[in-house]
Amino acid sequence: MKKKLLSTVLAVAIGSTLMVGCKSGNGGGASAAKEIYFLNFKPEIANVYKDIAAEYKKETGVKVKVVTAASGTYEPTLKSEVAKSDPPTIFQINGPMGYQNWKDYCADLSKTKLYSYLTDKSLAVKSGKGIYGIPYVVEGYGIIYNDAIMKKYFALSDKAVSISSTSEINNFDMLSKVVKDMTAHKKQLGIKGVFSSTSLKTGEQWRWQTHLANLPFYYEFKENTGYDNTILAGTAAKTVDFKYANNFKNIFDLYLNNSVTPKKLLGSKSVTDSMSEFALGKSAMVQNGNWGWSQINGVSGNTVKQEDVKFMPIYTGVSGEEKQGLCIGTENYFAINSKVSEAKQKASIKFLEWLYSSKKGKDYVVNKLGFIPPFNTFNDSERPSDPLAKEVINWMNKKDVQTVPWTFECFPGEQFKNDFGDALLQYAQGNKSWDQVVKTVKDSWATEKSK
Repeated sequence: MKKKLLSTVLAVAIGSTLMVGCKSGNGGGASAAKEIYFLNFKPEIANVYKDIAAEYKKETGVKVKVVTAASGTYEPTLKSEVAKSDPPTIFQINGPMGYQNWKDYCADLSKTKLYSYLTDKSLAVKSGKGIYGIPYVVEGYGIIYNDAIMKKYFALSDKAVSISSTSEINNFDMLSKVVKDMTAHKKQLGIKGVFSSTSLKTGEQWRWQTHLANLPFYYEFKENTGYDNTILAGTAAKTVDFKYANNFKNIFDLYLNNSVTPKKLLGSKSVTDSMSEFALGKSAMVQNGNWGWSQINGVSGNTVKQEDVKFMPIYTGVSGEEKQGLCIGTENYFAINSKVSEAKQKASIKFLEWLYSSKKGKDYVVNKLGFIPPFNTFNDSERPSDPLAKEVINWMNKKDVQTVPWTFECFPGEQFKNDFGDALLQYAQGNKSWDQVVKTVKDSWATEKSK
């Protein structure tokens, strides 16, 4: 009887194991998935992803179904697609804000090779000990400078500073001394102003009310307790103190007072004007991002050599800024659907790791997709060729330098930015005091957050 009972128990146990194995093979991960599904965010590169999918299938036999949402419809498309029986296995989230909407569908990627490849792991979307979004393309901005003009300045026998190269500028105090002295020597340097025009024309103020404003709010939200992410801290903030308003004023005044264009005329200046001034050698510096290279390079009569186009961080006088880097971020993060089978999750991760580590995959990323990849799997010869993209990568790789995240992603809408920008124009033209600008910013934030 005991033997019979034991045989029966063993038979049941073996049968159960086989059943679990079958279930695991169909949906859990024991057998490899032969098809994955990528929901693409960018229509302009849809055809490139289709070519990538064809190449991957040829190499591995795994089909990558690529579906591209129409421009401006990604969120509703994603909501529709995840409800289907064959949902996306790879999708994209818009940083920490997007993660809040999709956290129930985001798998933890902390143990993946893809995460280990990140040059700056602070860029990933983190919650607790988990990693739920991995950036796949980054952009950066700071102060672009013409190294040829800077070298000309540092070669002056009567310069007012003791340093001998731009690389020695690592805080606002030194930047301010250099800029003011360059203004005093602008005829010798052959420039009309140290900085290009501060574009304050309506619709052209984003470099100040968004990008420059990123810095004071990054530092303010960084101090908030309970959040290890400045974007989420800002999102939760119903009001702001604008604690670092005077630091914003420091650099903004430096731009205004050492510019190609008089302050009262800045309301007519565009970003294109500003970049053209830099390209033609009328200025030595301009605040903008790596996307500005095409504007510089495309200007007829451009006098700036590619090897002379460099980046430095935007210094504002904050304590400890000697270790501050560029403002680097993205709105594009890969996420893996935690609701699909383990096999499909693993196959999806494997595809992304191939894309960002194999020779063919990396060629597509840089030369066809046109990305600045934030991964250490790319050597110098495999990276973008334009000088500002190279500079972003160099700054990301610097040791003991803290990248400033794109905290402006938490700003409460376009009206807030427009109110901020208009107040800056009024200040530049002498029609508003700085205290009035600060009040406008604080009031507008509170108003927009209350809606």
